[in-house]
Amino acid sequence: MRRRLINSTLAVVLVVIAVFGVSLVIVETRTIENSAQESVESDAVRLVSIVDGRLIGGEGITSGVLRDQVEEGRYARIDMPGDKRVEIGERPSGSVISATRAGEQGETVTVQASRSTVTREVGRTLLIILAVALLAVLAAVLLAVRQARRLSAPLTDLAETAERLGSGDPRPRHRRYGVPELDRVADVLDASAERIARMLTAERRLAADASHQLRTPLTALSMRLEEITLTDDLDTVKEEATVALTQVERLTDVVQRLLTNSRDPRTGSAVSFDLDEVVKQQIEEWRPASRSEGRAIVRSGAPGLRAVGTPGAVAQVLATLIENSLMHGDGTVAIRTRVTGNQAVVEVTDEGPGVPADLGSRVFERTVSGRNSTGLGLAVARDLAEADGGRLELLQPHPPVFALFLSRAGDPPPADAG
Repeated sequence: MRRRLINSTLAVVLVVIAVFGVSLVIVETRTIENSAQESVESDAVRLVSIVDGRLIGGEGITSGVLRDQVEEGRYARIDMPGDKRVEIGERPSGSVISATRAGEQGETVTVQASRSTVTREVGRTLLIILAVALLAVLAAVLLAVRQARRLSAPLTDLAETAERLGSGDPRPRHRRYGVPELDRVADVLDASAERIARMLTAERRLAADASHQLRTPLTALSMRLEEITLTDDLDTVKEEATVALTQVERLTDVVQRLLTNSRDPRTGSAVSFDLDEVVKQQIEEWRPASRSEGRAIVRSGAPGLRAVGTPGAVAQVLATLIENSLMHGDGTVAIRTRVTGNQAVVEVTDEGPGVPADLGSRVFERTVSGRNSTGLGLAVARDLAEADGGRLELLQPHPPVFALFLSRAGDPPPADAG
């Protein structure tokens, strides 16, 4: 592209120089020739006037008297009546420029100049025009190279940016080049890079959330299946299978909710539901895991609470809190329900050391973990709580007390649920 830009610019410049240069040469040549002819004729008119004056006054006509009236290098001849002739200067050889004038006393004055003088003047003019043309070509080459670099370098850079986008590197470069059209292309590429980056971030977040949210119900389901394999009591098998089917349904709900949130995070499915039922369900699901750890899960607080939210999401939040207590805490896991204002609150605590002081409120940030875990659980749980207008908070770090706040059924949701 750079070579094409330089060649096209040079072609335009050469055509312009050729058209205007030839025209200028023609005009200047004619101007020089006309000027030389007019100068010779002016000398002839002046000599005729002088000769007429001297003849009328009876003065002599000699070459010495008239020499100063003729320019140097020119030849003048005066033919007077009586075959008298006076010559001034040397007669030029070759092609000449000549002018003849007749006087009132019968004399004839002829002035001649060598055309070589005109030829030399035309040659000097041609050299000047040629030098100017060469300077113009040189300037055009420099400008063409500069312009080609100015245009080709940004295009090469934009091509590299597009290649980076295609190879999976969506970082915008935010480079501008001072050319409106190229800057517009750069704006579009940067906007596309930002959109691709957001899409990739959303895809990675969805994958991380899915792996974390599915792990908890899969773990609980695995425990139920293990209970089934360890018993020969048909009634127990039926009971455990029924619970397992319930967990499968909840697992399906988790998958559906993940897909829905990935398409539109603002989409909610909050309904009025029995909070006690969800708490009871989670206690039943996690009791085998707590027994295997030699620990207990107990419940206390106000019964008969109804809240507004997504039952599956609330169950997932409680499952995350219970799992954290079993994994990071110690002693009995206590679940307490209470009412504060127009909100229903579910608190989960244990007898462990609690949240480290260096974490504090950062415990809900993604990738922040006090131990060797993903650091996603509490962050995802808070997102789930806020999606339906609730909130998840750490009320007390030692011992740890996590609280899920939900709007009570029949009460308007709080103005600022986040």
